[in-house]
Amino acid sequence: GLGVLCRAMAALGAYRCIECNGEATELYRDYQRGVLRISICKSCQKPVDKYIEYDPVIILINAVLCKAQAYRHILFNTKINIHGKLCVFCLLCEAYIRWLQLQDSSQNTDPDDLIRYAKEWDFYRMFGIASLEQTSFFIGIFITLWWMTPEMLKRKSDFILLLKALLLSTYGKLLLIPAVIWEHDYTPLCLAFIKVFVLISNSQAIRVTLNLNRILPWFAIFFGLILENGVVCLFQKMGWDV
Repeated sequence: GLGVLCRAMAALGAYRCIECNGEATELYRDYQRGVLRISICKSCQKPVDKYIEYDPVIILINAVLCKAQAYRHILFNTKINIHGKLCVFCLLCEAYIRWLQLQDSSQNTDPDDLIRYAKEWDFYRMFGIASLEQTSFFIGIFITLWWMTPEMLKRKSDFILLLKALLLSTYGKLLLIPAVIWEHDYTPLCLAFIKVFVLISNSQAIRVTLNLNRILPWFAIFFGLILENGVVCLFQKMGWDV
């Protein structure tokens, strides 16, 4: 219930208003005997975080809709610490898709060839390539933002928070598995839509974390894509299937 959630969140030292991004000292006030009142933001005069009494499913739906309020709730006012595991799982999904495409691209029906593709090496190689591409994408974003807004990334904690936001915003890659399970003629189109959705989520995460306008996050993402595609071209010149 609300009381349990609020007590779990009380250990946090600083909060943000999900409406105006202003700082807040508390999300609620406990009047004892189970009476809780959500705090009001001093800047915008709205509830600091209405999501603390929402069901997690509702919060997830709002996050899927890329609402800034839901992102602020997740990034600033909760203790979610699954970004590392989520990143690894998303990379595994992407590696699996690439491994299937690599398998389908072979026209050789030699049993030995099928056994070769069944080995784990190709899957691990695809996982490594996907990891390097995502790393280069993030590096491109960090370089651009540090160059354009150095005052926003002065401290190590700022970099860590932005990295956490970017990792969490890649959750859209989990849709890769259903797209393959329900395979049909429009699978490439579905994969393209998933890619666009992930980029939109990345943009919203950058915007919310650093409190920027809509243009700069997209500029950073554009530069990140350039660096990522540069890594892809490098792999292709090395003769690797990506």
